[in-house]
Amino acid sequence: MFYLSLIEHTLRLPPSLLSLPLQDAIKKELENIFLDKVIASLGLCISVYDIRKIEGGFIFPGDGASTYVVEFRMVIFRPFVGEIIAGKLKESNKDGLRLSLGFFDDIYIPAHRLPKPSSYEHDQENRYQVIWTWEYDSEDNNKFYIDGLDEIKFRVDSVEYPPVPIEQPEKPFAPMVITGTLDDDGLGPVTWW
Repeated sequence: MFYLSLIEHTLRLPPSLLSLPLQDAIKKELENIFLDKVIASLGLCISVYDIRKIEGGFIFPGDGASTYVVEFRMVIFRPFVGEIIAGKLKESNKDGLRLSLGFFDDIYIPAHRLPKPSSYEHDQENRYQVIWTWEYDSEDNNKFYIDGLDEIKFRVDSVEYPPVPIEQPEKPFAPMVITGTLDDDGLGPVTWW
């Protein structure tokens, strides 16, 4: 789920940060550039772990900032396919569920990846959402609800990095999308098991 990635970056350090010790100034600028950003095929940048090497300090003609080549390690969030993760329900509709980990919200469970047989009914309290129900044993009329009160365990099916759209889409663009499933033993709201 979390990895340490070694990254080399050419960094322009603004003059306003030169009053700080060099290591602190570079770390602050790296955090401004990378934190909460997705690097394609690498994952979501969580924090700068450490700075391994700093080279340079050149000031180019016509520029008041110094430029460094920095080698550093970054903590990256990138779940692997098959990993079991627990999240909270953020949204539910007829197409499936959207889950959140608190720091990452683009996790989708499509309706066809919910436990079978599943059905939904419109939520009386929130007209834009639905409540999904797993009908475990139709003879005993056992129904288990996905109501958002509990953590939901899901298995990661895919991690995708869609290309940046040329035109602005109606909904916000997600640079990393995780698709999961609840259709297996032990998955779903933790109170089910």
